[in-house]
Amino acid sequence: ALSAQTEAPFYEEWWFLLVMALSSLILILLVVFALVLHGQSKKYRNCNGGKTISNVEESVTLDNGGFTALELNSRHLNI
Repeated sequence: ALSAQTEAPFYEEWWFLLVMALSSLILILLVVFALVLHGQSKKYRNCNGGKTISNVEESVTLDNGGFTALELNSRHLNI
């Protein structure tokens, strides 16, 4: 005689359900992380406004024979 009790299928086992829950959690976190990174890169791209590094370089004036004129020229030494 065969018993009527059979083992539960693998998808009803506790370890399979645990693996699926952890895999789903990791997948959700990866999607959220990707969306946050995409949103931040889009935010910085919009804030930049098409400016390039050359605009920053143009703001430095080259007086005195090619040397950068910073705060050194504005200092007055009392002798």
